[in-house]
Amino acid sequence: MKKNTWLSWSSGKDSAWALNVLRQSDEYAVTGLYTTINTAFDRVAMHAVRVELLRQQADATGLPLYLIEIPHPCSNEQYAAVMADFVAKAQQHQVECMAFGDLYLQDIRDYREERLRGTGISAVFPLWGKPTRALLTEMLDGGLRAMLTCVDPRVLPAGFAGRELSLALLDEMPQTIDPCGENGEFHSFVFDGPMFGYPLSIQMGEVVTRDGFVFADCLPRGTQA
Repeated sequence: MKKNTWLSWSSGKDSAWALNVLRQSDEYAVTGLYTTINTAFDRVAMHAVRVELLRQQADATGLPLYLIEIPHPCSNEQYAAVMADFVAKAQQHQVECMAFGDLYLQDIRDYREERLRGTGISAVFPLWGKPTRALLTEMLDGGLRAMLTCVDPRVLPAGFAGRELSLALLDEMPQTIDPCGENGEFHSFVFDGPMFGYPLSIQMGEVVTRDGFVFADCLPRGTQA
């Protein structure tokens, strides 16, 4: 029997592709998605995606979505307490694994594994260790489409915010950029791909700078910004 698995869903390409990979696995059955939400802005933390679009993504995957509300700003202690409560909820649902789209940052993996130690829930990393240029090519060739919703202007020009991710766009970026943005160079919003039953209809809105990052607002098509 496949293991009951919930997937950490950021709204971006790595978590979306992790879902695609897990669904092809003989070991894991993804039964839910969960996302941390910034309560001050009602958006996905860091990706700054509207909760409305997050719900549309979940509907397109056919999976239930669990929202984890965190304050802004949020201390490490507050975050740990909120996540501990959520893990307890997962235990009540007989969740056996929590999956993450992390690629190679060992400290992040260590943190996630430490938080789940002793809970009876295992941490799963279906994309771990894959070369990121090859992984991005696999995603795009597989039909994934995503917009850049956040860029770090210290390493990537602000003009990349709001553009669609592609290999051609990657070739425009500085060579120091990780192809999947694993070091926080950029974050994305997926609106189409094999993990969805249908594509989302979106449009890009205002681009703003906040807290040292450049954010491009993604909206349902036809919405007034």
